[in-house]
Amino acid sequence: MTASIASPFAEALSFAFAMTWEIAWALVLGFALSGAVQAVVSKGEMSRLLPDDSPRSIMIACGLGAASSSCSYAAVALARSIFRKGANFSASMAFEFASTNLVIELGIILWVLLGWQFTLAEFVGGPIMIAILAAQFRLFLKPGMVEEARAQADRGLVGVMEGHAEMDMAVTEGSLLGRLISPRGITAISHYYVMDWASIWKDIAAGLLIAGALAAWVPESFWQSFFLVDHPLLSKVWGPLVGPIVAMLSFVCSIGNVPLAAVLWNGGISFGGVAAFIFADLIVLPILNIYRKYYGRRMSLFLLTTFYVSMVLAGITVEVLFQAFGLVPEERDARVVEASVTWNYTTVLNIVFLTLSAILVVRFLRTGGPAMLRAMSRPSPPPKTDHDHAGTYACPMHPEVVGRAGDRCPECGMDLEPVDDSSRS
Repeated sequence: MTASIASPFAEALSFAFAMTWEIAWALVLGFALSGAVQAVVSKGEMSRLLPDDSPRSIMIACGLGAASSSCSYAAVALARSIFRKGANFSASMAFEFASTNLVIELGIILWVLLGWQFTLAEFVGGPIMIAILAAQFRLFLKPGMVEEARAQADRGLVGVMEGHAEMDMAVTEGSLLGRLISPRGITAISHYYVMDWASIWKDIAAGLLIAGALAAWVPESFWQSFFLVDHPLLSKVWGPLVGPIVAMLSFVCSIGNVPLAAVLWNGGISFGGVAAFIFADLIVLPILNIYRKYYGRRMSLFLLTTFYVSMVLAGITVEVLFQAFGLVPEERDARVVEASVTWNYTTVLNIVFLTLSAILVVRFLRTGGPAMLRAMSRPSPPPKTDHDHAGTYACPMHPEVVGRAGDRCPECGMDLEPVDDSSRS
């Protein structure tokens, strides 16, 4: 009896371990590259660069988002932060979309588990989805709704990863290579690397475990029936319609949903359905609750509706485009295999990149990283007003750093917050 119960769990864990081993090096590489980009791209100017919902601002938002963290929670928190500091709401949401769908690490993991066609689909479909979203906002988003959302946002209710959203350690002086290899640059890369891991390791672990369970326990016949495999034309529409709903109910966001996408692709979901499923990490149930706290119930429902429509239409567009150019893979052979560790290129890459990971973690530990990590979920401070200019300001993570209103900490890049002068005397 015990063996019959243990066997299915062992099989699920075997699949989860196999996928973990396949993508370990890619995760390290993706997060290291992301850390390097964040180390030279400052968040400080984001609000100034996104004043309206013009095509130019939306394109800039896409570029800034692609250079940001892939953590969905951090992206949502940072989008609110730049909105509170004066950025246009539509541009802030475009930034949010880009920071989870146009980032380096997502493309690498998609390539490893699913193939290059899916990476291309992500980077083609992402801008299409953002354009559809911007068009919906132009048509349906009323100024009164934005003002209600801003009033709610300025209440500063705590979501997740607030400190990570505010963190800005970018090195902006000197040549690009000089900034990357400077002591400050290496420290910044190590901090962003560990912070990104801390942000989404739970989602990655959950995604791998759920994917392993689905691969082991759910028969292929169920997926084929659910995704209407026997109805080729209808399945191409059904996949993008149902993909985001499956993502919502899985609770897994960021790149943690890529292993699930691999299982769904092997099971029969359409190519566009995979794209829509990946896009939907910003409407999983925990994040919808954060929207409610950040912007109010009315705006959260508006975001759910417009986001879902954008994801579905982008998925269908990707399906049509890639079918037209013959880019949809004919074989469904995503890397969902039973556990095996052999001496091959995957093992060599894992050794190399896990060594790199260890070096970055050591650097993080030696440069004040643990203190910053403990402050990652602090609420972001309210916007500065005229009466804030009196008194002393200090960094919430480095209290020895003091300055004036509007200053940033040179150690971590966070805004200095007002402190009680009487308690310092």
